[in-house]
Amino acid sequence: MLSISEFSEMCQLPPQTLRYYHSEGLLVPAHVDEQTGYRSYLLEQAEQAMLITVLRGTGMSVKLVRRALDEPDATPALLRQHTAEVERQRQAQDEAIRDARRFFDSWPEVRRRHTPEMTVVSKLVPGTSAGRNQCEWDESDAAVTATVQDVVKTVESCGAVVSGPPWRTLACETPEQKRQTFSGEGPCWLVKVPVTADEDALAALPGDIEVQLFEARDELSIFIPGTSSIAKYCTALSRLIPYPLDDAYVDITRMRHLLHDDGIETAAAIRTLDETDETDETDADE
Repeated sequence: MLSISEFSEMCQLPPQTLRYYHSEGLLVPAHVDEQTGYRSYLLEQAEQAMLITVLRGTGMSVKLVRRALDEPDATPALLRQHTAEVERQRQAQDEAIRDARRFFDSWPEVRRRHTPEMTVVSKLVPGTSAGRNQCEWDESDAAVTATVQDVVKTVESCGAVVSGPPWRTLACETPEQKRQTFSGEGPCWLVKVPVTADEDALAALPGDIEVQLFEARDELSIFIPGTSSIAKYCTALSRLIPYPLDDAYVDITRMRHLLHDDGIETAAAIRTLDETDETDETDADE
């Protein structure tokens, strides 16, 4: 029999780790003294300790290691599953590192710009909510991405050319859209894709894609790198809303989120204090 300290030194596993493996049923001592609680191990258990160390060295959880030891035939499949998860985590960490570098190399700042008039095509994003928590936000992001891809494929098949980054905006262009958006019924988002196209190409678009004229306007915008999140959305709002403007304000009801490959740009229209919104007049008439 080997004491826990002897077995620890031989297997290069700290005593606390051996106690943890014991509590998890992963490496049970050959004998435990009922009076002192001292653990003793057999020399043959060194092989199991080695296998555990090899598997744990991959980052595999205790639960998966236990299953691998209990089901040796399943171990190759478990390693493939674990490898795929490690690759996913590595990609997520690499992306997070890139985001952090972009943040601190060039801290996001609000800028003012003039956005010219352009032709856009617009489509409701089916089944989306406003994103009141991160899970809903992620689901909306996925639905928006799928809708953008569908719209781009459709307009290109009709002979139109995408002429700029697409964006999403709250679906508030009609009274019914506003009602559904603010009641939570949805759909709550519209995607807009700027295009260059002749009349024939625009006429060939299906009925669920609307052709619109985006009017020129002054905007405030801020670019935040990386994937979209509620925290980044709120950060953009917190930077845009208090931005000092003379005799004007930021109209967050006309805010759009431009979808760049490396991040999200949030832009909001600048309105003068005496400006009247045509949609406000329409609502008042109704």
